Amino acid sequence: MLAKVLSSAVIGIDAYLVEVEVDIIQGLPSFTTVGLPEAAVKESKERVKSAIHNCGYTFPDDRITVNLAPANIKKDGTGFDLPIALGILTATGMIPRQAAGQYLAMGELSLDGRVKPVNGSLPMALAAKSAGYRGIMVPFDNRLEASVVKGIQVYPVKTLSQVVSFLGGFAVIAPMKAALSAYFEKNEQFEADFSEVMGQEHVKRAMEVAAAGGHNIVMIGPPGSGKTMVAKRLATILPSLTFKEAIETTKVYSVVGLLKKDQALVTRRPFRSPHHTISDAGLIGGGHIPRPGEVSLAHNGVLFLDELAEYKKHVLEVLRQPLEDLRVTIARARSTITYPASFKLVAAMNPCPCGYFSDPKHECRCSFHQIQRYRSKISGPLMDRIDIHIEVPSVPYKHLGSTASSEPSAPIRSRVTNARGIQSRRFARTSIFCNAQMSNRHLKQHCKVGEASHALLESAIDTLGLSARAFSRILKIARTIADLESVDSITAEHVAEAIQYRSLDRGRKTNNQ
Repeated sequence: MLAKVLSSAVIGIDAYLVEVEVDIIQGLPSFTTVGLPEAAVKESKERVKSAIHNCGYTFPDDRITVNLAPANIKKDGTGFDLPIALGILTATGMIPRQAAGQYLAMGELSLDGRVKPVNGSLPMALAAKSAGYRGIMVPFDNRLEASVVKGIQVYPVKTLSQVVSFLGGFAVIAPMKAALSAYFEKNEQFEADFSEVMGQEHVKRAMEVAAAGGHNIVMIGPPGSGKTMVAKRLATILPSLTFKEAIETTKVYSVVGLLKKDQALVTRRPFRSPHHTISDAGLIGGGHIPRPGEVSLAHNGVLFLDELAEYKKHVLEVLRQPLEDLRVTIARARSTITYPASFKLVAAMNPCPCGYFSDPKHECRCSFHQIQRYRSKISGPLMDRIDIHIEVPSVPYKHLGSTASSEPSAPIRSRVTNARGIQSRRFARTSIFCNAQMSNRHLKQHCKVGEASHALLESAIDTLGLSARAFSRILKIARTIADLESVDSITAEHVAEAIQYRSLDRGRKTNNQ
């Protein structure tokens, strides 16, 4: 007897449909799975057999062949346990064939028949909706993430027996419905706030500009100057995630399995801070079975690299592609996988190995060659892709002991959101979303400057030896500063402030001389 049950699998962060075909014929007892199954899929036969027995059903003592179509794509994971079991029970007449073909099913089976959670339920629900199926059966612990997809019924299941009774018409499973607005409202409160940062007004201003235009930023300063403290509060001034961005981000976390049981959506912009010992595969993604790296987990959020110069040089160099293309492409012999990586890079580093170069309160004991070797870990091409360079000096006592209140995050976030609204209207008919993503064509159209600004830029290029990429970065930053003031034209004051955010260019020019 032949039976078909629909399921799904994930490539990258997108799902595709899989037909689980089960054929049972007379012969010596055997259980064969074909269709390029990985080890976890091959082992499903033992879980399926025990689950069927322990739920009180008869497991056929015949020759069983399971085909996972399309057969030219590798299948991995434990999510095929439930559809394989349903296929066997359908082939033996325990489940009506028509009912089994109306729903997508996924889930790992325990030996006693319980349905355990799997990764990728959200993209699988989206694939089921696109294919026009009636509903999708997901493990009970995956019900929240799958239920955010509108237009398809999501049935949370706990046991194999419950699924069999539901498909046989003997039980009812209430479809899951999500209250999306409640999830977004729940995540509007932050524990940290910019009002807690004493002094460093120019650094907070640079962070505001970076948040408003989606610019990458690097902070250079001695230990204890507040670089990490400021970076961790950046998320409090970023615009709220849109529903589309939340879906994109949640798909990444769903595939990796980082969603909590009570979490339906990632509604707060991610903040990822990997340790400097991370490998290039951990940062970018990859592995024997490719999975997203930190740059993809920071999609639509912030990637914070503390102690930037302590990272291995080849690890930093692999950042150049995602910073430029906003995605990561991982090539393998059989397939090429693309992960999204539209993140905002925030980096922090000491000016030298001891950390006190140019600090008036501490003596630097590093030699010129030590400082040069320390900074050379960060290549010029990588630094050119970071829009804003800001120096963070030590905080004087008058600021630390001051009782005056600093500006909180709320008004800064309001200005940033207003500036992003201006950019959204400006780029409404394009594929970009913020000033940092502008191409040369957009620069010519939206970043026109007057004679005074031209003279200022010419002087800066001759003095600092700026590259063409650094020149375009200055124009993008000036455009963002003008947007924060809600003005159309870029003035010389905007350009002058933007030039001040390229402090490392001045350092490189001095070293070359």
